[in-house]
Amino acid sequence: MSPAAASPRRHKEGRRAPVLTLLRGGDGAAPARRRRGEVGTRRALVWVIGSLCALGLVMVLCASAYTSLQYYGSVWTIFERQALWMVLGVAALWACARVPYDRWRRPRVVLLLGTFVLLLAVLVPGVGVSSGGSSRWVGVGLLRLQPSELMKLALSVFAADLLTRRAHLVGEVRRVVGPLLALLAVAGLLVLAQPDMGTAIVLVCITFSLLFAAGVPVRPVLKSLAVIAVLGGVVALAAPYRRARLFSFVNPFSHAQGSGYQVVQSLVGLGSGRLFGLGLGGGHQQWGLLPNAHTDFIFSVVGEDGGLLGALVVLGLFLALAWLGLRTASRAPDRFGSLVAVAATCWISSQAVINIGAVIGILPVTGIPLPFVSFGGSSLVITMVAAGILLNVAGHERVPAAAGAPGRPRRQRRR
Repeated sequence: MSPAAASPRRHKEGRRAPVLTLLRGGDGAAPARRRRGEVGTRRALVWVIGSLCALGLVMVLCASAYTSLQYYGSVWTIFERQALWMVLGVAALWACARVPYDRWRRPRVVLLLGTFVLLLAVLVPGVGVSSGGSSRWVGVGLLRLQPSELMKLALSVFAADLLTRRAHLVGEVRRVVGPLLALLAVAGLLVLAQPDMGTAIVLVCITFSLLFAAGVPVRPVLKSLAVIAVLGGVVALAAPYRRARLFSFVNPFSHAQGSGYQVVQSLVGLGSGRLFGLGLGGGHQQWGLLPNAHTDFIFSVVGEDGGLLGALVVLGLFLALAWLGLRTASRAPDRFGSLVAVAATCWISSQAVINIGAVIGILPVTGIPLPFVSFGGSSLVITMVAAGILLNVAGHERVPAAAGAPGRPRRQRRR
């Protein structure tokens, strides 16, 4: 039964109402009537995601030209690969936007177990594909899959389904929080073994955003989050290269010739762009001075080529996506739709915050791409799958036919 259709019920003393219920204005309350001239959530999301993807293609071409020429003999090679992945990603987004979001509940267990098998396969010598000291991929040639990216999707769907089926047990920590934290712990350890701390942090963000949105009591959630933060600090300090990154993050200019080199060059590029930028391809850092310019540090290229205005445009697009994602969650016709929309929104938003924070020097470098913008294969396609699911939920948003009338799902237009 959907939250909007459920009969109002009082929450026990000391137990807070789910955030999504509060966004709707109370138990069973329908969302506010769409104002005249208000753009539909689904259409707005399409424009925002499309703008990020188009901007990403342009910036990958600018940022990868030198690297592509150096390693492949042509300035177009990396861009052509990104364009191919973008086509596959758009196809995945279109397909997922047309498939009813509740159908993702059926293969949730198979998807989760299959992802765990792939995460284990990555660690097997001869099976996992290594690059840059990390073993994160399985596959051959260009047909590679990064299982840690797939885990974001598997965890989002499984956790949203569990919190939906156990909505009446939301106050029982052992029945709700325990299983999800155990799942997160296993997934996080396998991802950290690759090693890939950035993705592990995103998995933590997805899990705790779902717990908070589902109405789980705040105290056990905060206690669990504190424990994970302490363990994360221990893991970060245990590995020498992570420890070097952490110390260089505190003062990158004192490690400018070593572990802080990448951040220093990123800041130099951002500062060089000034207000209007140096023009597309006119920046200097992407010509061999800034490592990973077309992947982890592409936002620095945006700031150098497009200036402060270009950087603000990208930030504005991600803020718009986060706001539209939360609006989608608040207008979803049922609890699972609301939670899966929260998971997709937090997934993309937290990854963007972690990436941009590292580029501008306010967060340690963790090596995760900027969604829709950075060069990447499986990362881009799977993120587009999440965006497609979000679009499908938005296509079923509850908009009342008249003020004060019960809400009903808006029919999707066939395109």
